[in-house]
Amino acid sequence: MKKQIALGLLAAVAASGAFAQSSVTVYGRLNVTVESVKHGDEDRQNEVDNNSSRIGFKGTEDLGGGLKAGFQIEHGFDPTTGTASATFWGRQAEVNLSGGFGTVRLGTFTPDSYYATSDYIGMHNHETGDSSDALYGFNTYVTQNKVGYVTPNLSGFQGFISVAEGVTGVTKKTWDLAGYYDRGPLHLGLGYSKRDDEKQLAVRGLYEFGAFTVGGLVQRVSEPVIGDRTYFRVSGMYAFGANELHLNVGRTGEYSDLDNTDALQWTVGYNYNLSKRTKVYGYYTRISGDGSPLYTPHGTDGFNAFALGIRHNF
Repeated sequence: MKKQIALGLLAAVAASGAFAQSSVTVYGRLNVTVESVKHGDEDRQNEVDNNSSRIGFKGTEDLGGGLKAGFQIEHGFDPTTGTASATFWGRQAEVNLSGGFGTVRLGTFTPDSYYATSDYIGMHNHETGDSSDALYGFNTYVTQNKVGYVTPNLSGFQGFISVAEGVTGVTKKTWDLAGYYDRGPLHLGLGYSKRDDEKQLAVRGLYEFGAFTVGGLVQRVSEPVIGDRTYFRVSGMYAFGANELHLNVGRTGEYSDLDNTDALQWTVGYNYNLSKRTKVYGYYTRISGDGSPLYTPHGTDGFNAFALGIRHNF
C-alpha cells in the first residue's frame, strides 16, 4: 500500500512538472451587428448578423535549448443562432515547432498573403461582416492541408511561405508567400499566391503619424478564362480618446476578358472603445458596379448596409 502511494506521489510530481512547462490559452471574439441591408432593387431588410465570431485554444511547450512545440485550434460560430460552423476547427488547426531557425507549421491556417495585405489595413472591423473587403482577390484562398515556414524576425522583417496539397487530377499545389516589415511608424507588406494559372500579387503600406493612420494596397489578380484585373484600396483612421473615425475606399478595374466587372466599395465607420477588449461601433458600406456577381452574391448593382454592433474579445 505504501509503495502504491509513493508511486502515485511520484506520478503527480512528474505530471505537475510537465504542466509547469506548458501553457494553454483560451481566446475568442463575439462580434454581432444589427443591420439595415439593401440588395439592388430588393426591399430593404433588417438583420442581426454575425461578424466572424470565434473561439480558440493555443498553447506552447518549452522543450529546452530554445526549442518550443505549439498548437492552435480555432472554431467559428454564430452567436445570433448559437450554431457552430459547418467545419469544426475550420478556421485554424495547426501544430508547430519553433526555435532560432524560425517556425515550421503543419495543418490548417489562413493564407498569410491575406493577413499581410488586405486584412492589415482593414482597421475599422478587421475585415468581417458586410463591410469587409469584397474586392480583394481570393482566387487562391486555400486554408487546409498545408505545410508552412515562418522566418525569425530580422531587424523588422519577417517572411512566410506555405504550400497546400492539391487534389489529384483536379488542382495542383497552392503556394502562398508573404512578408512584413515593421519599423517605427512604417508598416509594409507583400503577399503572393499561385495555383495553376490562378495567381495574385499585392503590396501594402501603412503609416502612423500622431492621431492619424493611413494605409493602402495595390493588387494584381490573374484568373483563367476571365483574365487580369488591378485593384486599389486606401484606408484611414483618426483616433481621439476612445473614439475612432474610419474611411475605406476600394476600386477594381474590369477583368481583361470579361466586361462589366469593375466595382467600387466604400465604407465610413465610427468606433468607441469601451475598453481594450470591448467596443461599440457603427458603419455604412456600399458596393456599386455594373451588376457583376463576382464580388457579392447579389451582384454589385447597389448593395448597401447600415450597421450598429458590439465586439468583445476574450
